[in-house]
Amino acid sequence: MKSRRKRKTQTVGVLLTAALALGLAGCSPDGGDDVVTLSFLQFKGEALQQFESIIDEFEEQNPDIRVIQNQVADADTTIRTLLVKDRAPDVITLNANGGFGKLATAGVFHDFTGDPTLESINPAVQEILADLGNKEGEVNSLGYINNANGIIYNTQIFEDQGLEIPTTWEELFAVCEELKAAGITPFYGTLADSWTVLPSFNAIGAYAAQDGFFEKMRDLGSDVGPDSAVSFQKDFDEVLRRQSELFAYAQDGYRGKTYDDGNAAFARGEVAMYMQGIWALAPIQANNPDIQAAIFPYPALSDVPEDRLLVTGVDVTVTIAKDTPHLEEALRFVHFMFEKDVIADLAASQNMVPSVIGAELSDNPALQSVKPYFDDGRIAGFIDHQVPASIPLDATVQQALFSGNIDSALATLDNEWRKVAARTIQGD
Repeated sequence: MKSRRKRKTQTVGVLLTAALALGLAGCSPDGGDDVVTLSFLQFKGEALQQFESIIDEFEEQNPDIRVIQNQVADADTTIRTLLVKDRAPDVITLNANGGFGKLATAGVFHDFTGDPTLESINPAVQEILADLGNKEGEVNSLGYINNANGIIYNTQIFEDQGLEIPTTWEELFAVCEELKAAGITPFYGTLADSWTVLPSFNAIGAYAAQDGFFEKMRDLGSDVGPDSAVSFQKDFDEVLRRQSELFAYAQDGYRGKTYDDGNAAFARGEVAMYMQGIWALAPIQANNPDIQAAIFPYPALSDVPEDRLLVTGVDVTVTIAKDTPHLEEALRFVHFMFEKDVIADLAASQNMVPSVIGAELSDNPALQSVKPYFDDGRIAGFIDHQVPASIPLDATVQQALFSGNIDSALATLDNEWRKVAARTIQGD
């Protein structure tokens, strides 16, 4: 067992630097006449050891199957290249983003329709995946673990100031004013990194994107504009205005501060709230293991508490190559990954929410604070995953927050959408 584990670790290390050059993904030799070897491509370097433990346990229970973990950082590029070379791995994990959705729509993955594992997965998670794309009439992946995007808050500061979690915009702004009156900065802003505008944009924009906004945008294509049935100019004005109002409560100099600055400042207790996602908790807690933090969703644009949604991305989705010669064995491995105790342990190690209904959630207060939204299905996907990659969404929103010219930013987004639509119906 030790020698085999050593070989696996070496394979992973080589793949980190030369996955394609060596061509190991998808073509590992079988381990013997009665052993089938599965190639398992996964993208989370921080979960490498956890997946190795899963593989160990699976192989112990399934001695006729050997699993080789191929961990690559840029899985999106890798999987596209391997598909072109007809060398697709047997089992694949990917981040559920727009690129993944296009691959699924192209029909390169297994159809899980009727698979019993689907019955154990939160249907709201599968709906987020369906919004990204499946081949028509199919279910091409299984949501595995999920992040959460909301307002991170220092629970000790809230308790000390006697503040309740705000559920409407009026209440949120009132909390900001009370914090200011107490000499506490409400938010830490980090606009030096353009991508950091996206957590708040995604969370507020999720409300405007309900009722099939992006499906309608794709149908309109190059006809999108201020007078079309839907458009950024028509539907996202309040989104950017609300976002701008929140940054008005950030610290001085927020335009020049980075994500790392924000994590450190929040860990030091310099501010009460932080417009980030649950992924920021690990670096925050690395700076201050004793920090007390939780998450609440942004208020709905309707200002009705019951309308609140928690925005989440399916951080890891699991699928199988459509043409794998080892479908039965690949399904056995995937089904094992979705056993409640297996997915619960992996999710806890990554500060994520497991997709399997009834899987135990970590006792991390931040995760416990978002649990009701997953349990009730009150979740929505990241809207930036619906925007073609060639549209400079983060830079455009960042400029709007810098200049205050919201109308210009929204017109730019519509114009960029039209350009993409002119090139291809599906975007890029």
